[in-house]
Amino acid sequence: MLQSLHVHNFALLEDAHADFTAGFNVFTGETGAGKSILIDAFGMVLGGRASADYVRSGTDGLWVQAVFDISGRRDIKALLVEHGIDAEDDLFLKRQLSATGKSRAFINGVQVPLNIVRQLSSVLVDIHGQHENQALLKQETPRLLTDAYGGDALHSALIVYQDLYKEYMLCKQNLESLQAANEKQDLLLDRYAWEIQEIENASLKIGEETGLEEEARLLQNSERIIKSVDRSYNYLDADKGILAQLAGVRDELQYAARYDAKLKPLAEGVDSAWISLDDCRTELSSYLAGSEFNAERAAQVQERLDTIYRLQKKYVGTTEAVLNYLAVAQEKLEQLENIAANIAKAKKALEQVTAKLTKAAAVLTSKRQQSSKELAIRITEHIHDLAMPNGVFAIKIEASTQFTPYGCDVLRFLFTANMGEPLNDLEKVASGGELSRIALALKTVMMYTGTVGTMVFDEIDTGVGGITAQRMAEKIAAISTVGQVLCITHLPQIAAFADNHIHIEKRSADGRTATVLSILDYNARLQELVRMTAGDSTSLAAYESAAELLQSAQAVKNKLQQDKHRKV
Repeated sequence: MLQSLHVHNFALLEDAHADFTAGFNVFTGETGAGKSILIDAFGMVLGGRASADYVRSGTDGLWVQAVFDISGRRDIKALLVEHGIDAEDDLFLKRQLSATGKSRAFINGVQVPLNIVRQLSSVLVDIHGQHENQALLKQETPRLLTDAYGGDALHSALIVYQDLYKEYMLCKQNLESLQAANEKQDLLLDRYAWEIQEIENASLKIGEETGLEEEARLLQNSERIIKSVDRSYNYLDADKGILAQLAGVRDELQYAARYDAKLKPLAEGVDSAWISLDDCRTELSSYLAGSEFNAERAAQVQERLDTIYRLQKKYVGTTEAVLNYLAVAQEKLEQLENIAANIAKAKKALEQVTAKLTKAAAVLTSKRQQSSKELAIRITEHIHDLAMPNGVFAIKIEASTQFTPYGCDVLRFLFTANMGEPLNDLEKVASGGELSRIALALKTVMMYTGTVGTMVFDEIDTGVGGITAQRMAEKIAAISTVGQVLCITHLPQIAAFADNHIHIEKRSADGRTATVLSILDYNARLQELVRMTAGDSTSLAAYESAAELLQSAQAVKNKLQQDKHRKV
């Protein structure tokens, strides 16, 4: 549940803080005091719209922080852990917005993408705003609510259907692919046969081009190499070449070393150098004797490289990629050659999964029929309590000729408010006030089937009064026995049911106006209810009427607590 909300520099909310209790929390105040602004701020911290227009004038930015108690909510804690966020019993959501429009979101002090906040908020809070009644008119709403009310049994049937639907779509796509290929069979057969032959004839080997590239470089430079070797040989072998001169040095040093032993190492070093160079001359001679420019081999190597490069370019990749393409082409060629048999197999597979899917769809329809009937009965009961004694709510299920991800059912909301009048589509016959009451009836029923712990009603009572307002109050109070409720209201009948009454008002000081929140005690509540019912009246009768309203509401709340475990 929501424990507290702290809003800083959000429009008129300069620095507003409110603590909440489990049960029924009510916001009241004069029109324009800032009640809806508070809900906008709450919606923003939950991942909703953030506009720089929200930033209080003269400030650099705003922030909103909401603290939730999530003890016992393993689903929420698991979601936090999944995103690498520490999961404690207290959950801190914070949203910052600069005056330039830059927004940042935080969960337990960790900055996160906004989509994670929204994912988390979807299982934390349900906000029913002033325009949310229109959601009843969306095409998918009847199915979503029927499936949610159907519980585990309907959910299991839907999972079975959706698993088969995935299989059905794969089989259908496979058949369509084979049939499309069959239409171009001859062209594809020729194409794949030619490509396979082209690659196979090349006899490619992975890494072959590396060795060929090295050989090509050698062959291309062979003339220059031979000339260099020949000159090197001549430098060594000429009459006055290096070897001849080195032999002279050797002989002189050997003669001198006979008389001076210190020269012996030098003489030996020169002799060793002469031997090494003589060996080099011999090898160079052998190299020259066996070497010649092989133009034919050079052409062969280059041709082979050209073939490899061409295939790599054509099939977009390395030699390995070309060989992989060969394997795929061979498989496709085999499929094409056996396409008639494959099409027959695909048709049979599709027929089999279609039969299974049809049965699963029928089971799903049956579960929905049961769920929709029970849901419609419950909603009808509640709209009777909301000053529509002759109202009838129904859910019509029509069969579709097409499989969809959610079955073969088209669901519609039907309604009539008057005895003797036929049922008709909800959007055609329901007024705005009737939609509000039907929406509340739905919320009352669905609160017991959902996992959302906090529900927000933003002026759901617009356009109603009298006995209808009283019945609305009782319904919202009933919801608050199984979950936390935050409600903005102008009706004293609803405000009287509050477990926690928060007053919102504008105050001016130092030339600025700010919205202030305050928790009302019993006496302050009496005064606020008098304002809501009798305006500026200070009569004893007005205060007695307000006290009676509080007493009556408390009696209803006591009874609701006693009946808390009864299914709504």
